[in-house]
Amino acid sequence: MAPRRAVRLSLRKPTYAVCVVGVKTYVDVHSDVPKGAKTFEVSGSSGVEISMAYDPARVTEPTGKARWPLSVDVDVIVSVDTASKDLNDIKVKVSYFGQHEDGALGHSMLYLTGVDVSLDADTGRKGNVARGQGDKKSWRWGPEGYGAILLVNCDRDSLRSSGLDLANSQLTSLDDLKDMSPMVLTCDGPDKLFDNHTLVLKVSYSDSKRVGVFCARGGNSLSDYKQVLGPQHQSYKVERQPGERKISFYVEGLTFPDADFLGLVSLSVSLVDTETLPEVPLFTDTVAFRMAPWIMTPNTQPPLELYVCSVIDPHGSNKKFLEDMSDLALRANCKLIICPLTENQGDRWIQDEMEFGYVEAPHKSFPVVFDSPRDRGLKDFTKKILGPDFGYVTREIPFAGASGLDSFGNLDVSPPVTVGGKAYPLGRILIGSSFPRSSGRRMAKVVRDFLKAQQVQAPVELYSDWLSVGHVDEFLSFVPTSDQKGFRLLLASPSVCLKLFQEKKEDGHGEAAQFDGLEHQVKRSINEMLEDRSLRSDSLHVQKCIDWNREVLKRELGLTERDIVDIPQLFFLRGAYAEAFFPDMVNMVVLGKYLGIPKPFGPIINGRCCLEEKVRSLLEPLGLHCVFINDYLSYHKLLGEIHCGTNVLRKPFPFKWWHVVP
Repeated sequence: MAPRRAVRLSLRKPTYAVCVVGVKTYVDVHSDVPKGAKTFEVSGSSGVEISMAYDPARVTEPTGKARWPLSVDVDVIVSVDTASKDLNDIKVKVSYFGQHEDGALGHSMLYLTGVDVSLDADTGRKGNVARGQGDKKSWRWGPEGYGAILLVNCDRDSLRSSGLDLANSQLTSLDDLKDMSPMVLTCDGPDKLFDNHTLVLKVSYSDSKRVGVFCARGGNSLSDYKQVLGPQHQSYKVERQPGERKISFYVEGLTFPDADFLGLVSLSVSLVDTETLPEVPLFTDTVAFRMAPWIMTPNTQPPLELYVCSVIDPHGSNKKFLEDMSDLALRANCKLIICPLTENQGDRWIQDEMEFGYVEAPHKSFPVVFDSPRDRGLKDFTKKILGPDFGYVTREIPFAGASGLDSFGNLDVSPPVTVGGKAYPLGRILIGSSFPRSSGRRMAKVVRDFLKAQQVQAPVELYSDWLSVGHVDEFLSFVPTSDQKGFRLLLASPSVCLKLFQEKKEDGHGEAAQFDGLEHQVKRSINEMLEDRSLRSDSLHVQKCIDWNREVLKRELGLTERDIVDIPQLFFLRGAYAEAFFPDMVNMVVLGKYLGIPKPFGPIINGRCCLEEKVRSLLEPLGLHCVFINDYLSYHKLLGEIHCGTNVLRKPFPFKWWHVVP
């Protein structure tokens, strides 16, 4: 709304003013008054509402034929509720009186022209534009919140375009309008009024780099849509046509929230009197928008597409692995997408290259892939996913190159949790880092800042630098369950594995061997593994590292021991860093209730792998189906597992992010 504006009256000539619908205009009845005037009265034609603002402690409201005292404690306010048909068609008359005289000492005439000016967007978050109610200039989180939302226009709707839609100052596809938020300018009033008044749409310099606005003039031609605000344009004199009462605009986001951008942008329109010098804005209306954040989806969300790479290595192709993935995807009713060798350039670690998420506004949602800064063989594949309603975002590391912890196997997100009464309905992001107060490897600051700036999935840093590769997916995973909790946290557990082997030894199975059934791999009996002091010592060291994370996860995710399932696993140290002794079973792919788990090749007892049987006994009572898949040569020997070599696009949360209270 505009600051308080007063219209000064004259006894000698009529005064003319513009009154914006719904806006109070103060009338100065004190500056030019007849000599001896002590009281006044105001009357008006139909279409104008007249009210008084006064201090009841100093002024008594007149009754009967009494008139208002001509006091500085009394203000006259006029307002109109509809636009005028003609110029100056609304009259207000102020008559002045002496202390006792019945006849007026003088009159002032005010002629008003009502004009309806309003800038509106979907501030009610209903999926359509409605006339703004309340404070459009502010934005509020929560179920009772309000404020318009923008999608970052990071997809590519036209195949003729080479980059993201947000990079284009000209519309390349009418479908692109669906990714933008509609905005409507109401500009109703006599056409002659706009001969000497204009409407100016504005954006601040800082916001102009973050938002683009297209003016729509109807029709089905791309030329009917012109970018009027954006990086090259901070203001636009609206080209109102005679008789035009509403003008449509489409607003796009150009950048996600980040360390230097809270996510809020504002657009304003001003009604400007062009006959005055300098030109004077008579009224300004402002609408605030928030940029929709990038949101990760946890394992508990239903899978839509499973991605995996076709590769050839010294051990041969991963053809059998791809067949197993195809069977798993079929069972989970999930589409399988294979990235061919020509596109992955021998890089099989598709989890490390990218993370799937999505953006959402009340009117639209689409997936967005976050491209990690690792930039290896798969670096161009993420851009090939880009297309209509499939967006792309990345963050580049300045100066130094990426470390292993910048790969997105080191990025996970929990299911929805509540911690100490505070709800995280979209879960919390988990990233691996160095031990607190140490100088080890850490995910790049530009990536951490980006994740934190989204606000809706408050990140938690874990300790993963003790691992050779250093990724959180090497010691944790989440699986969905059908009980009230809805999920379990799986943690790799050397102590549980050692205990299991000890039990099998005591049952007389000490000669059963790890890696039984694997060619070119030395078998290790249960007795040998238990007697291997180095393996035991290394595994117990790893257990301490995992236990440290266990306490952080319990505290930051509000978990209890009942929410955690320990998965047997041994590790050994290579230098100062740990690697999985046998295929790391928590490093699994989760497709609904179907789990693609690395086949551990554990000791065979009574015709069954005891490690597989242990995992089945832990997970199948939760309604899950364990499918053990051989990834030994193609992934495990290269320091990765199934999760590292796959990626999953999942359904968005049904929960609306704007209902979050950060």
